[in-house]
Amino acid sequence: MTSIQEQTAPPGDTVNRFADDEVVSERASDIRQFVTFFAGNEAFAVDMAPVQEIIRVPNVVRVPLAPRHIDGLANLRGKVLPIISLRRIFGFAEQDHDDATRALVIDFGQPLGFVVDKVASVVGVEPDKIEGIESIKGTVNTDLLSGIIRDVSGHAMIMILDFAKLIAQEFAELAAVTKATNLAARATSTDDDAETEVEHLNDELQLVCFDVAGQEYAITIEDVQEIVQVPETIIHVPHSESYVVGIMTLRSRLLPLVSLRQMFALPPRSADERSRIVVVSLGAASVGIVMDSVNEVLHVAKCDVDAMPILLARDGELADISEICRLDGGKRLVSIISARNLFRHSAVREALTKVKTLTADDGTAEGDDVKLNDDGEQVVVFRLDEEEFGVPIAAVQEIVRVPEVMTHVPKAPAYVAGAFNLRGAVLPVIDLRQRLGMPTVERSDAQRVMVFLIDGVRTGFIVDSVAEVLMIPKLHIEAAPRLSTEQGKLLARMANLEKQKRMVQLIDPSHLIEAAT
Repeated sequence: MTSIQEQTAPPGDTVNRFADDEVVSERASDIRQFVTFFAGNEAFAVDMAPVQEIIRVPNVVRVPLAPRHIDGLANLRGKVLPIISLRRIFGFAEQDHDDATRALVIDFGQPLGFVVDKVASVVGVEPDKIEGIESIKGTVNTDLLSGIIRDVSGHAMIMILDFAKLIAQEFAELAAVTKATNLAARATSTDDDAETEVEHLNDELQLVCFDVAGQEYAITIEDVQEIVQVPETIIHVPHSESYVVGIMTLRSRLLPLVSLRQMFALPPRSADERSRIVVVSLGAASVGIVMDSVNEVLHVAKCDVDAMPILLARDGELADISEICRLDGGKRLVSIISARNLFRHSAVREALTKVKTLTADDGTAEGDDVKLNDDGEQVVVFRLDEEEFGVPIAAVQEIVRVPEVMTHVPKAPAYVAGAFNLRGAVLPVIDLRQRLGMPTVERSDAQRVMVFLIDGVRTGFIVDSVAEVLMIPKLHIEAAPRLSTEQGKLLARMANLEKQKRMVQLIDPSHLIEAAT
């Protein structure tokens, strides 16, 4: 049976119809998909292929030593994403983000987020709508453009931005992905350096110093697993003694908490923003000791440490204090608490028994604590402005208060704050804010000098505050995006703590001096 079209069509039209269909099919296959957006008052487009997704602008962690176009790093579903200002790249005036602001996630080997004022649409463009860039030379930097779209979606002209060229020109190092082998080699080198430092410290003690009721106490740093803030939720344990504060969850395990104030029969006090929990470990057991505040990490010569005088030494419940160290010529006395004796105290024994009972009830293995403790890195976390940084705890010689007076060093770089006498040795001090290109601030009581041993030389670095000692699981440590040569060496790794909505940038202390000179 003959079709209606074949009945009415003149001879030869059937062939022409099929030919026309082929032409339409070829044109459809040539149509290119673009995402159109605005930056400044200009309309741009990017080829759809490298666009992974379009997101609202996330909160960012600012990175020192990064190019000025980079706003910082964000967490995108567990992955670290550099966020870049397209306005800044093109020299447009700064503008606050609003509800229309978006980030285009572009992937040319490494995902990058480019902030734009507004995303307009996704359009299909026929080849005859795309022209060269000769007509707009001199108006914008045509090196970053690959063409112009004419008369599409109500726009007379849309510039096609070549992100591959932009990344190659503006962020050459950002596109390079650091190899895992190099990271492993660097980590091994850091560990070896840390072991060398420990060998030099055999005749000295490193102590975490804290305050309880106006009195200074300390615990040797080997016995301190980490230092954390007091959580919002603490599980109260019924029928416990008053010195057992309760139980908290620390990385999927239960940690008993005891109050040192109560153990020492001191007046109780509610925790505040300065209060900290010092997690003390002995073998597989761990307990959190609630302190009024953590002051600093002390580096004390063993000759300045004396055994508790016989007249003051006590047996039984309060035999926890075993030694006293003399600082500032004997004007400052710090009592050293023995972790071994601490775990003999009835308060700690009771708290551990409560946790053991609870974990036995829910089937938790007794050896879980050991596995968790071994599979991580212990770092000292400090702050500069609103950002958090970390250094390996083994690299920290000590943490001291910023002296009121320092000797100015003539013709020294601007970031050298000066030098002062630290127990008979001259300690050069660097303002870490200035060293990392951050704005300086006035001195405050919260600031501390962190002392590192770099190439055999002790050097102090002023930080805004020291936050905590943190055990970071290795699975949360990853390579940081390379934003510049100096940043790539100094801040090669970062801890991406997604559940806590934190990013801790990990500093390699060995490069603090090397890169500065």
